[in-house]
This record gives sequence, C-alpha cells and structure tokens, in this order.
Amino acid sequence: MIQYIHEPTELQCGQAVLAMVTGQTAEQVCRELGNDRETNLREMKCFLGSHGIRVAEERVQVTRREELPALCILSLETPRCWHWSLYSEGVFYDPEHGVMDDFPESARKYYWEIGRESATEK
Repeated sequence: MIQYIHEPTELQCGQAVLAMVTGQTAEQVCRELGNDRETNLREMKCFLGSHGIRVAEERVQVTRREELPALCILSLETPRCWHWSLYSEGVFYDPEHGVMDDFPESARKYYWEIGRESATEK
C-alpha cells in the first residue's frame, strides 16, 4: 500500500517518489542520496536497486493509463518541467498534484516498471 508523500520542495519530486516506493520519508531519501535537488534516472535506479527494487531497463512511452503496469515510476513532461511521479494499481501518486485518477497534465509520458527482486534475480 502506497502512502502518499507531497514533495517537500518543488525540486524533490524524485525523492518523494522514492520515499513512497520504499516507505521512507523524503528527508531520509535526501540524506541517503546526498541530494536535495533534482534527481536523475541513474540516481532513481541506483537508489531503488539498493533497496531490493527492480527497475526495468527500458523506458516505455505511454498515452493512456490503461497501458501502465501495476507499479511504475513515471517521467512526465509537464507545462513547467520534467517531473517524476508514481503509479500503483490504478492510482497516480503525484508528489506535486496529489492522489489522482489520471495523469497530471503532460505533453509526453514515459514509465519504467518497478517491482521487488526475486531471490533468483539477486
């Protein structure tokens, strides 16, 4: 079950997504990353991997929510900037806009499926 976390600052959407996925606070994620500003894909993947969470290698472009897997991180081109968000089981957990039924306004949308690593994958 995802516990929604609002981004502490407008630069911490990635940290808020990582916190929601791992059950930590955004502040804990910032400390562990050593970064309280924008995050990049490499940081997101490394952080999740260090917590036993598998991240798909390929990004997938998406237009409709029905195309999304059960759990994924989203990279969205919003009117203001590129933005990290989270989708889980039919619900969007957006660090800026809140809990939503559909994508926040965005021109381009990509996802990386995520999930727990199995014992054979480690």
